[in-house]
Amino acid sequence: MSAKRYKVTLTEEERQKLEQITKNGKSAAAKINHAHILLKADENQEEGGWKDQSISDIFNISIRTIERVRQRFVEEGLDNALVPRPRQTLKLKKLDGETEAHLIAVACSSPPEGRSRWTLRLLADQIVTLGYVESISHESVRKVLKKNELKPWLNESWVIPPEANAEFVCQMEEILELYTLPYSPDYPLAHIPLVMEA
Repeated sequence: MSAKRYKVTLTEEERQKLEQITKNGKSAAAKINHAHILLKADENQEEGGWKDQSISDIFNISIRTIERVRQRFVEEGLDNALVPRPRQTLKLKKLDGETEAHLIAVACSSPPEGRSRWTLRLLADQIVTLGYVESISHESVRKVLKKNELKPWLNESWVIPPEANAEFVCQMEEILELYTLPYSPDYPLAHIPLVMEA
């Protein structure tokens, strides 16, 4: 077994603080566990620090967690070692503005033959078939439609009239292209909804 890379050596003051945390039971469970880890890993004990496997067996904590707590203690100090790092979840945006515009255009078009209306799963399958994305869940489609206040499953929805001419489509594409641009405080975009009178 290799030697520990991060060795915990507690001062008397740090040891007292950790013992207080483990005894009062008023702290978060993770903080108490981290205090136990540091107390048992302390090299200043008469018998030296416990092995990670022994700490893991006694407290039912993964060895990787024990290694991380020791590392954080050595690199960042006691206070940071006691608090677990917040988990960082990386959310990759599935659709950019242009793809969202294509999804909306599909949602506003006529449904496939044999269907009376679009469903979320049909829309997801259709934009994959059209090659706009490799894969997408129906839930992601729902979020895009909700954000844009579209409900293609309702009987009444807004669609581009078939009699719309090329000039109308050209102007529409120019406006949709604006939505794909990244935000710039120098050039703010204002959304002014148009009200069509019947």
